Amino acid sequence: MTVHFIGAGPGAADLITVRGRSLIERCPVCLYAGSIVPPEILSWCPPGVRLVDTAPLNLDAITAEFVRAYEADEDVARLHSGDLSIWSAMGEQLRRLKALGISYTITPGVPSFAAAAAALGRELTVPELGQSLVLTRTSGRASAMPEAERLATFAQTKATLAIHLSIHVIEQVVEDLLPAYGGDCPAAVVWRASWPDERVIKGTLETIAAMARAERLERTALILVGRTLDAGDFRDSALYSADYDRRFRPGARKDSL
Repeated sequence: MTVHFIGAGPGAADLITVRGRSLIERCPVCLYAGSIVPPEILSWCPPGVRLVDTAPLNLDAITAEFVRAYEADEDVARLHSGDLSIWSAMGEQLRRLKALGISYTITPGVPSFAAAAAALGRELTVPELGQSLVLTRTSGRASAMPEAERLATFAQTKATLAIHLSIHVIEQVVEDLLPAYGGDCPAAVVWRASWPDERVIKGTLETIAAMARAERLERTALILVGRTLDAGDFRDSALYSADYDRRFRPGARKDSL
């Protein structure tokens, strides 16, 4: 018996991995976050599946489902939205499984920031303008931010920021970032990236809070800030340059002379 943790992706059912879908199709038990996992994904479960919505459950109740499946020798598909490596609350479940001696696997999923970048039609790393992406959030009821990981601290790098779980405090986000980025810095909010009702708002750091409030966006919205969001005048990457000599195209520099 194995518990298979599966990143269900940002919303669109067809953005799950082939491996993830295959596991869902063969597991007789499926635990899922009902508030954010699309119903179409659940339709792939086998006949007679035990479906458990974990949204109203606490960690003890979720663990009890793992134990029940273990005693029945039934594999479990454990679905989380997005990718499991960030803000998935998977870590404490793994700790419980290790203590119980129950095996598990982890299948990654498409993260929300990648779906948001696709919705914006942008690459978030641009040669000589921005080569770093910071995935962060603000403090919330469930988890406070470490003192060294404040937005104002990250702002000093002027890297592109993907700010999760913070739409409810977007005015504070803007206040923290304005001194480093300036009011004219491109900013965007992507709500429910890849879902049928996806919404994209583009503005600047000075205008984005009012624009988001006017649209009444809440939850499942990602804030992006950085000069890469509207970059147009930048140097081409060397990767495909005719005179860039590299392992897979040796002698390119000589051929271009």
